Amino acid sequence: MNIGPESVVTFHYTLRNAAGEELETSRDGEPTAYLHAADNIIPGLEKVMEGKAAGDSFTAELAAADAYGERDPERQQRVPVKHLVFKGKLKAGMSVALNTSQGQMPVTVIKAGRHSADIDTNHPLAGEDLSFDIEIVDVRAATPEELSHGHAHGPGGHHHH
Repeated sequence: MNIGPESVVTFHYTLRNAAGEELETSRDGEPTAYLHAADNIIPGLEKVMEGKAAGDSFTAELAAADAYGERDPERQQRVPVKHLVFKGKLKAGMSVALNTSQGQMPVTVIKAGRHSADIDTNHPLAGEDLSFDIEIVDVRAATPEELSHGHAHGPGGHHHH
């Protein structure tokens, strides 16, 4: 079965930046699963997965625009420290969670003050060209439940209890 709409794809990946440094990998754990064509992974990666099959291995080179987007200077703001979730002392460069009405969102601290902090809500990898080494482990038809929920269930996907 080839990857297309209504298929669940399980894959291993190693993510590297333009300098070739490894940023993260799934190869030391469970593979990742996603429901194809449901906006569950970044657009450029979904595009190169289309039509592939179990057993395929390839490298996807993505420009920043096709990965996490370009950095947007408008996405920097000052917020009260009480809205941030972190451990220890708040310092510039830390990745922390911001409590919003839509739930927690990862942000990067630019400058930390006693009562407020300047944060950047761009994705930490925004503005970076990325390389994904992909190995497709499995491709299967999505279940009606997965289609209605809009994401994969089971190993590597979301679990409902």
